[in-house]
Amino acid sequence: MSKLVIVESPTKAKTISRFLGAQYIVESSFGHIRDLPKTKMGVDTKNGTFLPEYVIPRDKAERVKKLKDLAKKADEVILATDEDREGEAISWHLAEVLNLKKKEIKRIAFHEITKHAIDEALSNPRKLDEKLVDAQQARRILDRLVGYELSPLLWKKVAKGLSAGRVQSVAVRLIVEREREIKKFVPEEYWSIDALFEKITGQKEKFQASLNEIDGKKIDKLEIKNQTDAEKIAAEIRKQNFIVSNLDSKETKRSPSAPFTTSSFQQAATQKFGYSAKQVMRIAQELYEGVDLGSAGSIGLITYMRTDSVNLSSKFVNETADYLKTNFGEKYLAEKPRAFKNNNKDAQEAHEAIRPTDPNRTPESIQQFLTPQQFKIYSLIWRRALATQMSDARLMKTAVDVTGGKYVFRANGQTMVFDGWLKLFPESTKEEILPELLLKEKLNCADLQTDQHFTEPPARY
Repeated sequence: MSKLVIVESPTKAKTISRFLGAQYIVESSFGHIRDLPKTKMGVDTKNGTFLPEYVIPRDKAERVKKLKDLAKKADEVILATDEDREGEAISWHLAEVLNLKKKEIKRIAFHEITKHAIDEALSNPRKLDEKLVDAQQARRILDRLVGYELSPLLWKKVAKGLSAGRVQSVAVRLIVEREREIKKFVPEEYWSIDALFEKITGQKEKFQASLNEIDGKKIDKLEIKNQTDAEKIAAEIRKQNFIVSNLDSKETKRSPSAPFTTSSFQQAATQKFGYSAKQVMRIAQELYEGVDLGSAGSIGLITYMRTDSVNLSSKFVNETADYLKTNFGEKYLAEKPRAFKNNNKDAQEAHEAIRPTDPNRTPESIQQFLTPQQFKIYSLIWRRALATQMSDARLMKTAVDVTGGKYVFRANGQTMVFDGWLKLFPESTKEEILPELLLKEKLNCADLQTDQHFTEPPARY
């Protein structure tokens, strides 16, 4: 009995075929096999139905013919495209073009390309999700209705080859509104006063503090409005004798961030590596669909990268706990498995966050098989996901108040007590070490500095 499995990517087809028996034929559609025509609107606007007109592009004709021939010979056709709007739409188009009857359609979906996930999906085929198909069609039609009319204007006024649609048009509006805010902005002047205090005893260590209170009232950022006021206050401060009026130390915890969703992943990768969102998703797609790991063959390294869920499977959490205990020790493992709550009430909780398919597959162990870009992205995903199951970092935070007359300066210090999850996923945690101080201890004001600042307009996106 022969079974035809159709996916959208040749790399994905290669990876999946490793996990299936000889009775399975795995083929790729090479993306969408139908689309709206390029030469006309392709949407019925005259009768108010907005029905789309789909055509098979010339460059897909040969591929469609091959899939039709294979489908006729196969005893069963299984649609295994990605589980998102585009993937569902590709499966729907395939079902239409291959003339599959509704009851014959076997749709499988999985969040990672591993043997376990593929076997699980094959055991639980489902019907096409018509709501997802409708959602993709609505987006495509809206793109055409907006872009088909607007793009020619861009070609005429800005540059050839530009496109406008439902996303670009809104984005331009947001950018224009922000630019107007920036142009309307009137900067306000304000001044800050910082002191360099010095211990009188011992090694005469120094530390910096900022003016925080005047006459019992906490000063606002914009309190000191000009140079005259700043210099008048500074002159009074120089006449004062200073003592340590308050010492407050407490241990605080820093918990790891949630595992990556699509948006948090794109932001992190863009900020850290300077890649564009398009680059980030292309590299992630390569890791998801499978990378050739030499004798191990093609392996899907991460779960599906289009997700708004922060869930992690119990299987992954348990495997991660074993890895952390073995490689870092019990003290680096969270007291209990850590789960995260999604703030987006519309998030699809059945999905998973972006994570490695196997926590034991460290970035360094497969670096030789990855491009430099793939290695960076895989490392980022691997470290973020594993860090979620590590113990909290512990920091000692110290606040010191130094008083002279009616003026109170505040200095804040921070030292690391235990690095916890920061050992695996370092984030900017700057240590500010203050000298050992005693309550009522006298200090010298070694230097006093006044600085001019101006409020700034909203940043460009």
